[in-house]
Parts: sequence; structure tokens; C-alpha cells
Amino acid sequence: MNYITLNNGVKMPQLGYGVYQVSREECERCVLDALKVGYRSIDTAQSYFNEEEVGNAIAKSGVPREEIFLTTKVWIEHYGYDECRASVLESMRKLKVDYLDLCLLHQPFGDVYGAYRALEDLYDEGKIRAIGISNFYTDRMIDIASFARIKPMVNQIEIHPHHQQTENLEWHKKYDVQPEAWAPFGEGRGDMFNLPELKKIAEKYGKTTAQIILRWHIQRGIVVIPKSTHIERMVENFNVFDFELTEEDMNKIATLDKKQSSFFSHTDPNMVEWFVKMVAERKGKTSAKDEKKEW
Repeated sequence: MNYITLNNGVKMPQLGYGVYQVSREECERCVLDALKVGYRSIDTAQSYFNEEEVGNAIAKSGVPREEIFLTTKVWIEHYGYDECRASVLESMRKLKVDYLDLCLLHQPFGDVYGAYRALEDLYDEGKIRAIGISNFYTDRMIDIASFARIKPMVNQIEIHPHHQQTENLEWHKKYDVQPEAWAPFGEGRGDMFNLPELKKIAEKYGKTTAQIILRWHIQRGIVVIPKSTHIERMVENFNVFDFELTEEDMNKIATLDKKQSSFFSHTDPNMVEWFVKMVAERKGKTSAKDEKKEW
């Protein structure tokens, strides 16, 4: 396993297992399988609604807690200092742990700065070993890295062969914020696994296109958290440290960059309104407008 040293000296496995879109019914079994395969980094979030199942798996696995790098993320409805702090402590209860290895703010909307101050204080108290952000575009990353009391250690963003973020990665390097890919395969969009360029490279090494993509990420210095509910795929994704792509291979993959998201833009006003509406509905309001009337 490769490890990345974060800007506070904490070591993070470069390859982990993510549980986004893993159902509660399957999650415990999947995390147990991942730990059995050898994964020692597990990524979850409040908004995935499976923290308890992740915690159950860790408790049952027999793997010492100190060997597991555990990440969760705070959802927007829990932003603001007090709500963020309370939600992190609740996440720890669900996960059955007395500390988190990494805690991220999941989206760049709402009272980000109040929430981030809560993470800073929890970090000072030793309840979180590393703090960071997720889905923060480069301008927002630079903003919080420059003005927050504690610089974020990680920014988890969309990175894959169709959206390579080359220029943004240089900014992350400048500010010493570790990039982590939340969709290392782009969820297979754009027929990712069947691209002839990737298939040709895969044949060269006797590997799968998924393994080529993960190896490409790793050689770029990016942390990856692929997800699968099938143990054979978990094994496949884990076996990417026994070969190395050449510069020619890396250059060939660079040509696949479409320089745009395969999902959506966080700077699209319609998308921002969608997040506002979702948070309002989760709080039992019919709309953000109705919520503002009660302030």
C-alpha cells in the first residue's frame, strides 16, 4: 500500500474503499469484505445514511482501530458551529469510534465557516486527526486554505480520465492540500471502461481498464476510494501496486480529458438552488423561502 503524508504529518492510505450508494442492507457485509481483502481506509458520509453499518463492520472485523483510516463528511444541513460539532459527535457514536481520522465538509454551501471552525476545535481536542473539505472548487479551496485558522488537509473532488483537473491539481500542490477523487472511474460515464485507449494499455499489462485508471490516479499523487459491492472487484481494485505506467501511457490517458464535469457544476445557480431546496425539505420545510419566513 502507498501512503500519502498530509500537511499535518498524518499518513493516509492512497487507496481506500468508498461506500457511496452502498445500501444499508449491504454496507456491513461490503465493509467487512473490503477489510478482509486488505483495505485499511474506509470513506463514508452522513448523507450516505450508512455510518452505523460501517461502524458495525469495523467493530466486528477484528482489525485494530489504529490500523483503519476512517473518513466521514458533514452534510450541509448540519453546517454552522453548534450543529456541525453535534453532528460530528453523533457520527462518531454511529461509527462506534472515539476519534475520526478525517472529517470533511461535504459541500461548499451554507455556513461553511462556522462548520469549519467546529472541525478546527474538534481537531484541537484530538477527536479528529485531519480535517478538510469536499467539492470545493479551486477558488473556494484557496479561500479557506488562506483564511481558516487550520489549513484543510484534503479536498475530495471529481477527478477521472474525462475530468483530469490538471490545472487545479497544481493549485492544490501550491497550497499543500491533498486531492482525493470521489469518482475515480467517473461512475463509468462516457463508456469509461471500454475506451479503446484504456483497453490497449490494459492489454499491455495484463490488467483491467479499472486497474489502469486507478494506477493512473496513484501515479498522479491522488487518493482514490473506488466502490464495489462485489468482493472480486474489490480484490481487482486493490491489486494496482505491482506495475507502473510509462510516461507514454500517462500521456495517452491525458488525451482523454474533456475538461468538464461528467456530473454537474457547483457554480451553476440552478444546482445551488437544488441544494438549498433539498436542505429545506430535509428540515421539514416546503421550500427555502418558507424557512426564511420563520427566521
